[in-house]
Parts: sequence; structure tokens; C-alpha cells
Amino acid sequence: MLEGCLSLLSGMRRLLAEASLRAVLWRIVLLLLVLMLGVGFGSYALAEYLAGLWMPTGDAWYWQALARVVWLLAVLLAFFTGAVSFTVLGTVAAAPWLDMLAERAEILHNGKALAVPEQSMMRFVGQSLANAVRPLGGLLLFGMLALAVIWIPVIGQLAAMLIWGYGGIRFLNFELLDVSASRRGWNFSRRKAVFSRQRFFWLGFGGLALALILLPFINLLVLPAAVVALSIHLPMNEETTS
Repeated sequence: MLEGCLSLLSGMRRLLAEASLRAVLWRIVLLLLVLMLGVGFGSYALAEYLAGLWMPTGDAWYWQALARVVWLLAVLLAFFTGAVSFTVLGTVAAAPWLDMLAERAEILHNGKALAVPEQSMMRFVGQSLANAVRPLGGLLLFGMLALAVIWIPVIGQLAAMLIWGYGGIRFLNFELLDVSASRRGWNFSRRKAVFSRQRFFWLGFGGLALALILLPFINLLVLPAAVVALSIHLPMNEETTS
């Protein structure tokens, strides 16, 4: 897990240190800033809705304590949902620039970039959107499981948050890997195999990314930093699958 965390932090450090990467970064940041404002407003509205839906009523002291816990869980769940939405929208909208960022990171680290056929901006966006669909099915399954346990008294909300959290980290890793995997021609099965071989690396990588996405303005750097980190971490000479 520590290796995954350090890899993401290394990507962020290099992203800010290298002039060629910063030149692409500012374009991505402006786009992500607009998305952040929209998703932030939606997350706030969702938190209010969940708190009102789950809030217990009663005059005893323990009901008041439980109400505070429920309010905290509602906020965490809403902003976690917002973090996942922000990453998906950011990956799709900024796909061409993220690909350019990955190419420059590969050149800086390896002296050359992967040989990737040139594509139009619309095709980049379409591919990123398509690559988000299959992992979304897994996220929905975790969401249904979380919904099934959320009504269990006392522990239901906590269990739901943990289930939704793990599902979200898993889904988030698919999104963070998308640019680097697409440049290597990896299909969905190949991406899952990469996760299976290094479970703890990806748990740390995606877990830290999720935590940083919850921080305003820091979250603008997470997606491009992940692209840089994985461009360095993933080998360039592995066999690809179609």
C-alpha cells in the first residue's frame, strides 16, 4: 500500500517540477476547475438529502449522538460519490490532454514515447467514455450491496460507507489507469489482471487518490499526477492485448 501512495506522490512532484508537464497541466486544471464547482454543488445537495433521509428523531442524549454520526456519514458518502463522479467526468473531458501529458512523461522517463496511432479528439473522448462503462457495472454492484445493508440499525450506515468506499476505490483505479492502459492497447481483462497482480499497490494508489480528491483545489492535480505516475510505473515493453 505504501508503494502505491508513494508512486502517486512522486507523480505529483514530477508533474509540478517539469516545465514540459506543467505546460499541459494548466489546460487540464482549468477544465477540472469547472467540473469541480459543478460536482461540489451536487455533492452538497446530496449530503443534505441523505442527512434528512437517515436522521433519527428523539430527545434522549443517545439519539443526539447518533444524529451527529449519521450526519457525518451522509457527508462522507455524498462527497465520496462526488469524488468518483469528478474523476469520471475529468477523465472523459480531458482525455486528449491527459494523453499528451502521458506522452511527455514517457519521454522524460524513458527517452521515448510509446508508438500510439494518432486519433481525433472526439475519438479520444469516445474511447474514454466506453472504457468507463464496464467498471461502472462493478461499482453498481457494490452500490446495491451498500443499499441493502444501509437500513441495518446502528451499523448499517457505517457498513454501507465501507462497502461503497472499497467499490469506489476499485472503480477509481480503473479511471486513473485508463490513459496509460489505452496507450498500451490493454483491454478490460488485461486491466483487471494488472490489479490482481498488485492488489495492495492499487489499494494504496487509489485510496490516497480518493482522499486527495476530497480536498478542494488539491483534487485538480490528482488525475494528471496519476497519469504521470502510471506512465513511469507501468513498463513500456509488456505485451499488449487487443
